[in-house]
Amino acid sequence: MKALPKFRTHRLEYVETFMRDMLTSHVSPQSHLRRVIAYDDGHYRALFDPAFFTLAEGAAEPTRSQWNSLKKKIKRHDPHVFIFKEHGSVTGVEGIEGPVYFLDFGYFQT
Repeated sequence: MKALPKFRTHRLEYVETFMRDMLTSHVSPQSHLRRVIAYDDGHYRALFDPAFFTLAEGAAEPTRSQWNSLKKKIKRHDPHVFIFKEHGSVTGVEGIEGPVYFLDFGYFQT
């Protein structure tokens, strides 16, 4: 397995603003970001409402294509962002009711 890159930290307000913009759907002008968690190694986890994704009729979760489109959108806006492969949904997050989706990312050291 390839080693993870070293990450550069940013002020949490900067990261939250960036992800709030990325998680604003073209369908709704409201951001779906619920929280950003900062980790000691410099990477972050964005927690966001499932309503960000428009699901096909009968679908229970977003398609791989929808996840990839979100990742590409983030990379287009800031090519210094590293996005982890793992993503998905979690429940039981303190202070947040119901399930939320997560995406882990970090900023490359330059």
